[in-house]
Amino acid sequence: MTNEEFSNYFKNKTKAFAVAVIKYLDQLKDSSTLRIIKYQLIKSATSTAANYRAACRARSIAEFHSKISISLEEADESLFWLEMIEDTGLDKLKDSSLKYLMKEAIEIVSVLAKARKNTKK
Repeated sequence: MTNEEFSNYFKNKTKAFAVAVIKYLDQLKDSSTLRIIKYQLIKSATSTAANYRAACRARSIAEFHSKISISLEEADESLFWLEMIEDTGLDKLKDSSLKYLMKEAIEIVSVLAKARKNTKK
């Protein structure tokens, strides 16, 4: 797989993650606590995808490193909010959706951390 092919694959993966998060959250019952978590998680999941997309359009190595770093932080924050849903028992669906999203978030964090590590500032 070429760099361009991987870039397109990962753009689609991060966007699909954001869409899956939104669809998952729409299925959960609303509460004042969950409303806050939903807001934060949607922001971080969509920001992961948006900042990765911006990194792919970076005009310099420094800009790429900066955008990849932001995308990594947002992906890790998404994982945090998913863990909060799990740890607080707010996931009333009891299906595999939450575990799937957590697995995806971990994979995205791993790829972004490797990309950042391999990028010279």
